[in-house]
Amino acid sequence: MTDLFAPIEPYDSGMLAVGGQHRIYWEQCGNPSGQPVIFLHGGPGSGCQAEQRRLFDPGHYRIVLFDQRGSGRSTPLADVTDNTTPHLVRDVEALRSHLALDRWLVFGGSWGSTLALAYAEAHPERCTGLILRGVWLCRANEFKWWLYGTRTFFPENWRRFAETIAAEERHDLLAAYHRRLMDADPAVHMPAARAWKSYERNLTVMLPRPGGNDVEESAATLAMSRIMAHYMINGAFMAENALIEGVARIHDVPGIIIQGRYDMICPIVNADDLAQAWPAADYQIIPDAGHKAYEAGTLAALIAATERFKDPA
Repeated sequence: MTDLFAPIEPYDSGMLAVGGQHRIYWEQCGNPSGQPVIFLHGGPGSGCQAEQRRLFDPGHYRIVLFDQRGSGRSTPLADVTDNTTPHLVRDVEALRSHLALDRWLVFGGSWGSTLALAYAEAHPERCTGLILRGVWLCRANEFKWWLYGTRTFFPENWRRFAETIAAEERHDLLAAYHRRLMDADPAVHMPAARAWKSYERNLTVMLPRPGGNDVEESAATLAMSRIMAHYMINGAFMAENALIEGVARIHDVPGIIIQGRYDMICPIVNADDLAQAWPAADYQIIPDAGHKAYEAGTLAALIAATERFKDPA
């Protein structure tokens, strides 16, 4: 974490109505006259965190962050109504227009890389570049890996996840978790939300920390788990392999792909498939990293990427 820039606070923030009941929280940090960059958080459903502002030089960049529908400080929290990938792509574009920005650098990790690609392929003329970490292309085999494949490496973590569900339902963990997470009764949805988040948390780093299995019972835990299950059970509201097939639309957009070799959530084959389809992108494999952005090698590469994309003064 020592590579991060100094802590900063927003100089501007607000709530943007994006249709129906949804209002999304946004903030701006850094240089109000600087080079625009938007940070797209993961999950889906996790919301933004203060340390994510610190990936960018605040003296150079006009840093825009926002909480996606149902996430973080956006309202209503944990709501999946009208919450799809096309809706989020439109929200990114609506925020750009609201802030009167012509073009911006787009930065996304994990689910944020999915949304960054979807946005760039829809609006390549609005992107000065892409920085992607921990690529997730939302294909059926990736969902299957997340739900079942990780037990090859973390059997005890997977067993805790699976045993939250009754034995007769474990043949379809996604459907079983989705039913519970969508239930209105906290006695039903909160145990499922905690188990889901705990399972993911223990896959994020190569060396899980002691106590990493501890997850708070909170609205934020429900939002992340419910929204993620909602997107997974609906195939992220995209056709299979849509993001790879759309790469031709970003042929002229410069990109950097940063991938941990031992990422258990978004396996390296995803990033490799993207790099093969997009040979103009700079593909960087971090040999001693998992999924998390703040592992030393990954963080250093991300900071170097944001520095490399700086426009000349």
